[in-house]
Amino acid sequence: MNTVVVISSDKMGNGDDNLGKILIGAFIYALSESNDTPSKILFYNSGVKLCCKGSESLEDLKKLESKGCELLCCGTCMDYFKLKDDLEVGSISNMYSIVEAQNEADKIIRP
Repeated sequence: MNTVVVISSDKMGNGDDNLGKILIGAFIYALSESNDTPSKILFYNSGVKLCCKGSESLEDLKKLESKGCELLCCGTCMDYFKLKDDLEVGSISNMYSIVEAQNEADKIIRP
């Protein structure tokens, strides 16, 4: 099954930002430990920060990538946050690829 995960924030849920950061980290960790690896994870808006220097999720994302999961970061978002030089995992993509990945997905997960 072609499962795509969409991460649009460096936090999970609404409410306390510190809790949200803990939750998104736990989600990515659980995903990296799962036997059902998604085919792609799409990062946009502040979600791109998770793939950059200083992110506590880098090792889990590298593990997912090593299991064959493609990590795509929105280039416009990387430019907006001035993070292109800080990318540690995944690749810079564009909105066309992000739309295409979602159109081709059998299942989309949005934490």
